[in-house]
Amino acid sequence: MARLSPISLLAAAVMSLAVGCGAAPDEQREHAERMAREHAHDAPVANPVSESAPALEVAASEVQYATVDGRAVTGYLARPAAAEGPLPGLIVIHEWWGLNDNIRAMTRRLAGEGYQALAVDLYRGEVAADRDTAFSLMTATNERPAAAEDNLRQAYVFLADRQGAPAVGSIGWCFGGGWSLGTALLLPDRLDAAVIYYGHLVTDPQRLAALQMPILGLFGEQDKGIPIDSVRSFEHALAGLGKDARIVVYPGADHAFANPSGMNYQAEAAEKAWQETVAFLARTLKHGG
Repeated sequence: MARLSPISLLAAAVMSLAVGCGAAPDEQREHAERMAREHAHDAPVANPVSESAPALEVAASEVQYATVDGRAVTGYLARPAAAEGPLPGLIVIHEWWGLNDNIRAMTRRLAGEGYQALAVDLYRGEVAADRDTAFSLMTATNERPAAAEDNLRQAYVFLADRQGAPAVGSIGWCFGGGWSLGTALLLPDRLDAAVIYYGHLVTDPQRLAALQMPILGLFGEQDKGIPIDSVRSFEHALAGLGKDARIVVYPGADHAFANPSGMNYQAEAAEKAWQETVAFLARTLKHGG
């Protein structure tokens, strides 16, 4: 896909509220309350998703990739240690706990598949250790969508222009899954792939029509936070528009079954979703779709 200059991308900010992940206040509140119920007995502990070692040795460091509202934003960049030259890029969007050590570990695991992976920070340097804090951070971020969109737009510029990535995709879980779709809507003809792990969905065909990248959506059948009827509406809308989209629903799986942090881990569904993710990213970012 053709690349825009940083100036052109920043000029697109005037359209951000029209294309981003924002929803009506009542819908936002209802979604946040569902997330709180799904994580009622959860905690941001490590699990096998984030504890698995990368396939390749990885080098990683903290990087400043954006400035939002006059404040520098620090993320976490990882890539295979022995790789030379530009690699496909991944915008890695944290779950509702924030950019914690488990997301950093997951970013290294993704980098080990042959990518330069940038874990972004949408929480302004804060992380949650409990459900109430996560709820507050998620709600505050979703109430200022323009700032989150500016953050993600600059993450794309960082990978595409400063790191020279020949293709850039997005991936996120839960809160981050919704913002992975939000990134696709924000950059509908620039982003090369989007992976959505049980994120809040847009089902309006008029909004989805602009999307030009392949999409992978991974959901749990028993997820009450992202109801199955919304997943099927999303799938139906994309199919009706002729989009390159694969939507997978795992029988018996609940919300956050593959989160890098948390106690909702379900081994079989998480491993199958990882294999889907690896194959999808290889097809779309390494082999041009």
